[in-house]
Amino acid sequence: MDHIQLPYGARRLTAELDWGECIGALDVADVPPLPDVDAALLDGLARPIGFGGGFLAEFRAGESVAIIVSDAYRQTGVERYLPALIEALHRAGARDADIRFIFASGTHRVPTPDQQRTILGPGIYDRFCERAYTREAYNDSRHVRVGVTSRGTPVELDRLAMECDRIIATGAVVLHYFGGFGGGRKSIVPGLASARTIAHNHAINLHPTENRLHPDVRIGVLDGNPVAEDMLEAAKLARVHGIINTVLNRQGQIAGLFVGELEQAHRAAAELARSLYAVPISRKADMVIASAGSAKNYVQSHKTLYNAYQAMKPGGRIVFLAPCEEGLGGEQIEKWLRLGSADAIIAALRNQSEIYGQTALSTREKAPSAIMVTELPEESVRLIGARKADNLDEALRIVRQELTDDASYYVMPSASYTVPFYS
Repeated sequence: MDHIQLPYGARRLTAELDWGECIGALDVADVPPLPDVDAALLDGLARPIGFGGGFLAEFRAGESVAIIVSDAYRQTGVERYLPALIEALHRAGARDADIRFIFASGTHRVPTPDQQRTILGPGIYDRFCERAYTREAYNDSRHVRVGVTSRGTPVELDRLAMECDRIIATGAVVLHYFGGFGGGRKSIVPGLASARTIAHNHAINLHPTENRLHPDVRIGVLDGNPVAEDMLEAAKLARVHGIINTVLNRQGQIAGLFVGELEQAHRAAAELARSLYAVPISRKADMVIASAGSAKNYVQSHKTLYNAYQAMKPGGRIVFLAPCEEGLGGEQIEKWLRLGSADAIIAALRNQSEIYGQTALSTREKAPSAIMVTELPEESVRLIGARKADNLDEALRIVRQELTDDASYYVMPSASYTVPFYS
């Protein structure tokens, strides 16, 4: 009998499984955190990746600086090194009045003041709360057009960031299901972009002539991935001074910190992320038991469904633990899900693309395999296309009725970040 214990929001769910064949736990690699984050930052500032000199060597007193930080849906560890970064900026001649923070939320819900305090850390938030700005992706007056990419994406970026002399983009690097990797370029597009820019970039996810996804748009791939390449081209138009990106370990601690040029430092971080989050598998399983952890809504929990699906045999089942305390994630995702079929969603995406449509399209393929343990109402689960179970034991009972007693299974405790690669 196997004892299963998985995170479910702030709680843990347990079950005893006396059937099936467990073929492994798929999880983020267990590596230690950096012993001294401040020292790692200072070393990165002194010897940045892709720079000829120090990261702050060209800064001049009185120059304005925009520090781009992620929203509440992404844990990055930025609060750990911000005090040391601000101190370094002061030594380079910047005053508090020269520095502003912008939350790169794209079209996500913007962080509340309490969430902003958590993201920045209490000390930095109290010091800069009057100079910390949320996004308005649908407000044309908040954006300035900086150019057009070779794929035709109009690049409209946050005016409050673009008017600064220097832009430092922070973030965490994980594998992303169509951007290749998070962090780096994604802090700018979609992070600082208008809804129009985001829509055009994300529409590249579709095959140009057929009703399916573009085959070159793949998780963990930057080169040859048209969405990722378009994001980078757009981000370079922002004249980003440089980035500070982290890679977190299984416990959410900083395992790597990368400082440097927009593309080169991001690639270095992506290699560490790949080594931690990508898990090769030699066989797929009949059942995958996967936890979305503390993901707050379905849009964020979808990453778990996507990753678990990569380890599931055709015709298999996913036991999908996703509390979704904030619901589906807003009216936009509901609108796309209500379109119904994948063909209807693709047709609508060709007319007006947006990230929620991409999530809905992926959901249509994967959710029918899922038994959800969730706080979502039954109606929302049906809209997703999954089935709801009241608890983990019930979900496992449902699956047992539909599979054989010797069904194989994987357990994924950190499925939002763990990406199986089958070969």
